Amino acid sequence: MGKFIYSDTVKVEIEDRALAHLHVVIGTKLRRGEPFYFSWRDDSSLGDGRTSVWLHQALPLVFKFYGSRRPALNPAWIDALAYTANSSGGLHLVPEPPAPTGASTGNTATPRL
Repeated sequence: MGKFIYSDTVKVEIEDRALAHLHVVIGTKLRRGEPFYFSWRDDSSLGDGRTSVWLHQALPLVFKFYGSRRPALNPAWIDALAYTANSSGGLHLVPEPPAPTGASTGNTATPRL
């Protein structure tokens, strides 16, 4: 279970595989100078609410992975996450879709963003 840390004040645990996909989408958006919202459901121990943060390249972000190996990337999942990031509601974690038939799910996959 990895962690997404925002501006040293907001910390949320996210499974390493999902965090790796979020890392790609968030990095791409910020590299392009495109700020956006990122929202998630809070754990029931925190009241089962929702948290939303405004991501901008000037604010510090940390992606802390628990495992030492990079998970294989699914281009279809990156596309689905990028679609939400480009919407008015902002980025939120969606279920992983099946990888396209014949698509590489290795670390060299090049998703369309």
